[in-house]
Amino acid sequence: MEYLEAARVLGLETPSRPVHSEIHYFDMIERGLPVRSLRRISSAYAPKDKSFKYRIVPKASLARYQRSKRLSRVHSAVVSRLASVWTEATRIWKSDDAARDFLYRDHALLADRKPIDLILENEIGAEMVKSVLGRLENGSAV
Repeated sequence: MEYLEAARVLGLETPSRPVHSEIHYFDMIERGLPVRSLRRISSAYAPKDKSFKYRIVPKASLARYQRSKRLSRVHSAVVSRLASVWTEATRIWKSDDAARDFLYRDHALLADRKPIDLILENEIGAEMVKSVLGRLENGSAV
């Protein structure tokens, strides 16, 4: 269910083209997500920062992807990871602004690191952030 919500955040699901299952979403990532998915997740995380997308995809790579209109499998996985954490953060915090505040603030349970930095680093970092979000939801976080 989490991945289907991430697909919606990335604009992959429309009434005429539903994402039928998590494996369908996985296949979309393997083929390369549309460049517009990068724009959508960048806008969610940093609506006022036009350069945020370059933290995800280097400028030269993005220029190449613009021509094919598809991200690489590796960059698609990063975009998907961001979408997955975003959906959980907005569900728990109940607003985009509150989720952004959490994602960009140093957190004691993450050794005073910013969640956004861990999410961008790798999948393990994203899982640590999701763990903190789960603890916040359950009232067991510091």
